[in-house]
Amino acid sequence: MAIIVRLDRVMADRKMSLNELSEKVGVSNVNLSKLKTGKASAIRFSTLEAICKALDCQPGDILEFVMDEE
Repeated sequence: MAIIVRLDRVMADRKMSLNELSEKVGVSNVNLSKLKTGKASAIRFSTLEAICKALDCQPGDILEFVMDEE
């Protein structure tokens, strides 16, 4: 099973740059970039909450569960 991060898609829908989101959320560009590219291994609920507020979305808009094929 895998969790896929769709942050780039939501940001594109909202026409928001990584720099703008970084300023609104209070998280560094580097950390947001890691999250956006799926290289982050964890996310704090407080960060997820701030991202959802800034992008006016739900956590399910950003995170997607995909079952591994067996």
